[in-house]
Amino acid sequence: MQQIKRFLDQMQAHNKSAHTRSNYQRDLLTFVSFYLSVQAQSATDKSDEHQAWSFDELWQQMPTMNWNELTSKDIKRFVMQRVKIGISASSVARQLSALRSFFQFLLTEGLMQHNPAKTVKAPKQPKPLPKSLDVDQTRQLLEQPIEGWQAIRDQAMFELLYSAGLRVAELVSLDLSPGLDGLSAGTIKVLGKGNKQRVALVGQQAQSAMQAWLLARAEWAKSDEPAVFINQKGQRLSTRSVQLRLDKRTREAGLATKMSPHRLRHACATHVLESSGDLRAVQELLGHANLSTTQIYTKLDMQHLAQVYDQAHPRARKTGKK
Repeated sequence: MQQIKRFLDQMQAHNKSAHTRSNYQRDLLTFVSFYLSVQAQSATDKSDEHQAWSFDELWQQMPTMNWNELTSKDIKRFVMQRVKIGISASSVARQLSALRSFFQFLLTEGLMQHNPAKTVKAPKQPKPLPKSLDVDQTRQLLEQPIEGWQAIRDQAMFELLYSAGLRVAELVSLDLSPGLDGLSAGTIKVLGKGNKQRVALVGQQAQSAMQAWLLARAEWAKSDEPAVFINQKGQRLSTRSVQLRLDKRTREAGLATKMSPHRLRHACATHVLESSGDLRAVQELLGHANLSTTQIYTKLDMQHLAQVYDQAHPRARKTGKK
């Protein structure tokens, strides 16, 4: 147990939070409980369901632990057992990280000759899809009363995020030129990931909101400010400000949900995909380099997909022939 106490002391010296230290201590004791139980069961030829050890028992057993006896198989068995009993992938990954850090500490202390957890992989964590908005929620957000120049600006921002499927970084970095050179034709030029310029489509309602904002902007922007969206000082708006203004609009709309600019981008992709079923078109719309990225951010309505299939596939339609 002294080794774990010294490890936790070192964490404290490195300014790790009390919460982190508490998690690591619990994770290490959980592993020790599992390992000692498996060892005891092996000696008595019992099943692999390990018993629970109390902390008092662990304090007594820890001095007899020979850390050098641990192998990667022991760590893998622990990981498999955690998954088996329903521990989340993120929690198992944290526990495995605690073991790696602790064993690395023992290596530097000369108490271990290898790190048995170094090559053990954590279980894959599912990638959650971004939460979208349905059409009614989106309409409720966008169709709020507009009073004052900030509300006019906000309306243009939110319409543009939804219409063009922009990232918030693309929105705030948008310049009058060349960004809005094609606005009357329904396009804008934005600087996407990797400083790559791309053309985004703008719908009619977003165009109208943008035109209203450009008229209001002329009274507030500094003469040499290239940014399309500005703050009260006449300077480029920050991503943080966009989030705060969206929070305000969400409250005003009475939506019981946490909103973010990315949810509007995702809503754009989802609604286009649900209506068209064209994943490649959505890929271009979002400016994704790989189709696999688009598949992560979009979720196709299977009922709609079945309808499209029945209408489009030559072997899907019933001919009535025997």
